Amino acid sequence: MTTRILTGITTTGTPHLGNYAGAIRPAIRASLAADADSFYFLADYHALIKCDDPARIQRSRLEIAATWLASGLDPERVTFYRQSDIPEIPELTWLLTCVAGKGLLNRAHAYKAAVDRNLEQGEDPDAGVTMGLYSYPVLMAADILMFNARRVPVGRDQIQHVEMARDIGQRFNHLFGNGRDYFALPEAVIEESVSTLPGLDGRKMSKSYDNTIPLFGSAKQLKDAIARIVTDSRLPGEPKDPDSAHLFTLYQAFATPEQSAAFRAALQDGLAWGEAKGQLFEVLDAELGEARERYAALIARPDDLEDILLAGAAKARRDATPFLGELREAVGLRSLKTQVAVGSTKKKTSKTARFVSFREGDSFRFRLLDTDGTELALSIPFAEAKTAGITSKQLVATPASVVAGDGNGFQLLLDDQVVAEGVASDSPAARDALVERTRAALAQLAEA
Repeated sequence: MTTRILTGITTTGTPHLGNYAGAIRPAIRASLAADADSFYFLADYHALIKCDDPARIQRSRLEIAATWLASGLDPERVTFYRQSDIPEIPELTWLLTCVAGKGLLNRAHAYKAAVDRNLEQGEDPDAGVTMGLYSYPVLMAADILMFNARRVPVGRDQIQHVEMARDIGQRFNHLFGNGRDYFALPEAVIEESVSTLPGLDGRKMSKSYDNTIPLFGSAKQLKDAIARIVTDSRLPGEPKDPDSAHLFTLYQAFATPEQSAAFRAALQDGLAWGEAKGQLFEVLDAELGEARERYAALIARPDDLEDILLAGAAKARRDATPFLGELREAVGLRSLKTQVAVGSTKKKTSKTARFVSFREGDSFRFRLLDTDGTELALSIPFAEAKTAGITSKQLVATPASVVAGDGNGFQLLLDDQVVAEGVASDSPAARDALVERTRAALAQLAEA
């Protein structure tokens, strides 16, 4: 059984070595697991909350897409897409906004931090707070719930947002589920083993500290950045303490255990810092050299990147489009074809038999409902929503066999294959009545 995992990458900057070790590399390794159904997306709608520079966002989308692919992400194995290429996400955001409590959003850490800063400065509490910032958790909930992700790897600062997605999804299920849970409830996954790398000055590597090491710059840029790593004043020949040297922390994150043990011993034996930096460059260049070449080639072919992202979006929408249709149906945004026709002098029946498609775990099914909403039959699970839809249409377009099954149930057959099970009855007579209702429902749908 596979587990759906979803990770978003905000497109507001260029990835650096810390991003690679802390997020990109472990996520790509996780995507190779046999039981993983991985979704990775460029969170460019989220970027608009933080950045009002269109050129920067555009460049960042290019660089981040190229970084993930150059680092080994396989778009054939995972679903890799841009958030803004999935129109179902902003529509779901609105559906969720309509059930999300304002009190819940008031408690979001980012919003509370903005209010606290304003109060400290004597400003209006909401000065500079956009609705994008305020409703950020709802957009993140839509990202997660749209694809019913079970596991969401996040940093500790994002745990609250995953919990809010659970709350919002649970609220929607309660209001509109009618016995069905449309949304799986996600869990935040904190990778305790993921590296938090020090930057050039020993603090956490971060663009805000301007202490980053470029990920896919040239070999010269990498060597120059390593040369600027701050070390203590111990001279060549003097023993160094590896456990207090952030240069050793960087080395250890990319070296084999054997290389790390040898490097530790060399530092304790008095290895000069200049030589130590040279060895760090060799280890980093060995890991990043081929990926650097792939990155340069991808950056030079933006059309190819665009094609990969659009293909990923099409793959994601195979899930999103039918699922949003179910959600629209659930909240009442339904077709008017079953209503009385405007201007008609003769009343038409307001209800007809219908199929209702839905997702169940990793499979897709449909129900056949009678004119009064009574469930008549439930389909077998299908691997794809498209197959479920085609099967329901075939039941209408071609004569289907409705036959009695074991006990007081019955089955719907296509080409002598069972595609749906009828609702079980209390007696053979009740079963026979349901069989006739089912045949009448399919005949009504055929005439519609």
